[in-house]
Amino acid sequence: MSAMSESLDELDTPGSLSEKAAIFREGKGNVSVLGSGPALIPLRSPFQPPGALHNRTTAAAATLFRGNRKCREGEEMQMSLVPNAFPDLFSSECLLPWTKNSATQVIKVYTEDNSSRAVEVPSDITARDVCQLFVLKNHCIDDHSWTLFEHLAHLGIERTIEDHESVLEVQSNWGMDSDSRLYFRKNYAKYEFFKKPLDFFPENMVSISSEANGLMNHSELIQTFLNSSTCPEIHGFLHSKEQGRKSWKKFYFVLRRSGLYFSNKGTSKEPRHLQFVAEFCDSDVYTLLSARKTHGAPTDYGFCVKPSKSSSARDLKLLCADDEQTRTCWITAMRLFKFGMQLYQNFIQPHQKQKNSPMRSISENSLVAMDFSGHRSRVIENPSEALSVAVEEGLSWRRKSCHRLSHGSCSPSQSSNIAIHMAQPWFHSKLSRDEAHKLITQHGLIDGVFLLRDSQSNPKTFVLSLCHTQRIRHFQILPVEDDSELFYSLDDGNTRFSDLLQLVEFYQLNRGVLPCKLKHHCARTTLIWTPSPSERLERGMYQYTHQHKHSHPPPRMMLDHTVSGLHSSLDKM
Repeated sequence: MSAMSESLDELDTPGSLSEKAAIFREGKGNVSVLGSGPALIPLRSPFQPPGALHNRTTAAAATLFRGNRKCREGEEMQMSLVPNAFPDLFSSECLLPWTKNSATQVIKVYTEDNSSRAVEVPSDITARDVCQLFVLKNHCIDDHSWTLFEHLAHLGIERTIEDHESVLEVQSNWGMDSDSRLYFRKNYAKYEFFKKPLDFFPENMVSISSEANGLMNHSELIQTFLNSSTCPEIHGFLHSKEQGRKSWKKFYFVLRRSGLYFSNKGTSKEPRHLQFVAEFCDSDVYTLLSARKTHGAPTDYGFCVKPSKSSSARDLKLLCADDEQTRTCWITAMRLFKFGMQLYQNFIQPHQKQKNSPMRSISENSLVAMDFSGHRSRVIENPSEALSVAVEEGLSWRRKSCHRLSHGSCSPSQSSNIAIHMAQPWFHSKLSRDEAHKLITQHGLIDGVFLLRDSQSNPKTFVLSLCHTQRIRHFQILPVEDDSELFYSLDDGNTRFSDLLQLVEFYQLNRGVLPCKLKHHCARTTLIWTPSPSERLERGMYQYTHQHKHSHPPPRMMLDHTVSGLHSSLDKM
């Protein structure tokens, strides 16, 4: 427990993307992209076993089929004799469509903007593996907050898929006609309760006692949840919707290791007054996306317990809290009761890999400050000089960006103000207040999650939306004009900034008039898949086979066409 307590105090640091690639070299990396380019049709149906024969009605057809099969076998033997002219591009690890492992399945993953990507993955792939695959292919920064979500649109619910869970096992519980999706996005609050348990578990909702019935220190709350010999308890009032009725009633609920109960007599916890609601060994907890609109809940802070093997709305145990902190407490406690120590292992696993690795990051260990202003380049060894050069380069980049994006219709200062913030990932131009609230909630309600957007009420101003103590607040950024120069301020002109980028950078280092510093920005993720050279070669041969499927070219001819095309491409370079 002492080692665990020490690791809880460590800060998150970005890991090396190259360390994650080892997972996919062990059999989980042969992934084909099916979501872009021309439509790809498999050479044989995935539901048809290899070598299966279609029924033939005449003996002549069967004889013709056997003759064609012998011809193809001879052609495949000839193809095996063709040497590999490009071993770097077309290695033995590159599996062609007709040689891929049959224990694979296609999954489709979406992002916030509803862009999607279909990939073929092994049958035992986990949610962490899928996230690392998309981080690698989209060149994202791996800060251990990327998460896979299960979204059930027909029920209006959503949950976090834990890093160790099997993705295909989750999909196997979906109904055939249900509109169910996997979403790939950030969730900064996924393991935040390990770092700041007091923010997630209000003292008035938690009762902790050991086997000796002695009260424990509240700082040891997480260790108590993970220790099976202790008996933590979450209790409080929740709104519950009875089965088959539209009305909601308020009951006193108790959450224990054995399951969820409610009291039919006030706040009594006596066994004869507690009625069983659900257990979590074969159930999962979900968040209601529109509790008031869809289910008529008294508040928008709804959640539910759903059996894993059921996709019917009749099996949902609908609950509703009075505020976001109460709902977060119940959902987090249910996750801990269901998965226990496995959640902690998921949390520390990326940090252990960083600790054991001799190099934190290839880029961090290879980049040095250089000066190319003179006749000969030199390494800048003085940290102060390196910092001043970095600042000068940043200002130069701003001037260049301003020059590229300005159209001559505004002054340099105004074009600078327009150019800089539009390209930043934290800026969302046409975003309403409700949409900003939804986007921040999706990224996790922890201190410092923020975004900037245009003001809906005043087109000339901007709004900073910030999360603090699991509540989202909105601060107006006002333009201030002084000597024909335009500035921006959050405190009525006392602190001025020439552009929004300077404003964000300042409040990332200083709290100022804000309740907390800006820490995590909300950005919409768009899937831009970057295939490897072997994947590009494989896709080209796959598409060639589809385009010429009616002419039935022999495999050797197909390979010759591909190699000759590569030769001609190399000759033109």
